[in-house]
Amino acid sequence: MNKGDKVSVLDDAISGVVTAVNGNEITLLTADGFEINYSKEELIVIDGSISKKELARMDYSSIITDKENKKPGKTKRIKPKERNLPPMEVDLHINQLLPKTKGLNNYEILNIQVDTAKRQLDFAISKRIQKVVFIHGVGEGVLRTELAYLFNRYDNVKFYDADYQKYGRGATEVYIYQSKNT
Repeated sequence: MNKGDKVSVLDDAISGVVTAVNGNEITLLTADGFEINYSKEELIVIDGSISKKELARMDYSSIITDKENKKPGKTKRIKPKERNLPPMEVDLHINQLLPKTKGLNNYEILNIQVDTAKRQLDFAISKRIQKVVFIHGVGEGVLRTELAYLFNRYDNVKFYDADYQKYGRGATEVYIYQSKNT
């Protein structure tokens, strides 16, 4: 770079004219009238030519950012089982299952709820859905007990209380083990 060359700062929006060259230190006069000192590696000539010899001697390491310098690494493959898929939800509250409950006794209501749970669990198994949350409510625990009895009859499921923050104590989550040949 020579006195009078128009230059631009590589990693800043500053440009100007070279007023002094002192070894590796270049003094730049900006358009606003400020004189700022930069090292030769921080500047590039924008008007005028750089000889091929100078271009070959330039140290480009300061130009290349870490992002460009990094080699793309292997990304870890997330297996479908490891993804946190939202579970299928089945609300077993009777007002969600039937439009009217007038004339039904508690035994009939309980049977409708358990039959719905069995149908939905069989559906989830057939469609290879791994997690199902059965929302049963807190109540006296009769439906919860019946659901535990139902789930224990299946070999390929385990069940436990669902996420307390989301459902409170009124839900049971069922995990369905998928067999490879079905």
